[in-house]
Amino acid sequence: MRLRHNKKRNTAFVYEALVREMTKSAIKNDLNKLNKIKKIIKEHFTRDSLIKKELTIYKSLYETSGMKKDLAEKMIMEARMEYAKLDKSTIFKEQSSLIKVINRSLSSSVFSNFVPNYKNLASLYSIFNDAVNVKQKVILEQKVLESITTEAVSEEDKDPIDNLVYKSFVKRFNEKYENQLNEGQKSLLTKYVTSFVDDGLELKMAMNEEIGTLKTRIRAARANPVVSGDRDLLAKTNKVIEILENYQNKEVDLVMVEEVLKMQSLIEEIENDGN
Repeated sequence: MRLRHNKKRNTAFVYEALVREMTKSAIKNDLNKLNKIKKIIKEHFTRDSLIKKELTIYKSLYETSGMKKDLAEKMIMEARMEYAKLDKSTIFKEQSSLIKVINRSLSSSVFSNFVPNYKNLASLYSIFNDAVNVKQKVILEQKVLESITTEAVSEEDKDPIDNLVYKSFVKRFNEKYENQLNEGQKSLLTKYVTSFVDDGLELKMAMNEEIGTLKTRIRAARANPVVSGDRDLLAKTNKVIEILENYQNKEVDLVMVEEVLKMQSLIEEIENDGN
């Protein structure tokens, strides 16, 4: 008999479903819900939690692609060995706590989110489960092996739902600020939409770099006689500098990203007026 996939007990699926829910909240500008989800992830997927260690093992397989067959086979074997060391009763308790919080603080609809690599996650869940017989595990491991050795899809072929999410965010921003995003803004926005996958590391680096660039540009614009001699333009530049300086004590969130996107347009406007 084939093992029924219990997605609520599939830690990788639950994590990916939360990420999708967080992204949808960002698109809708629902900061309250977005922060709730971030808090849930931070509190339950701590460095010392077993479901975090379990997730790391899952990710070592489902985030890998284009690997040579012999190395991929070794990776699957190592992943199974590492997984076997985990205390399954503790994992069950941590999963139960997470499920309860999601149902209480968010909604059970989180578990209905579309996750594009669902079949792969279900296969991993099964090969890690002792209740699956040897024949089934061999078949499922072959599927995982094919996934690991297959080259990653191009940006154009990625999940259309992700593209829809991105386009919705861009459309909302354009309508709110009545301007079109340039390539630099689109790049920053893309990093925000995907930031929850790597705990925002790439986004933080991009934001630090962009804030530094904006400071340099706005100070150079302020030194321009045309800008310094215009009371309104000078007031705008001073306000932007004040906001940028205050960012060093703040955590990167949706509000900050939108402010930076808006300031990118504002600085371009100031620079053009100065010329």
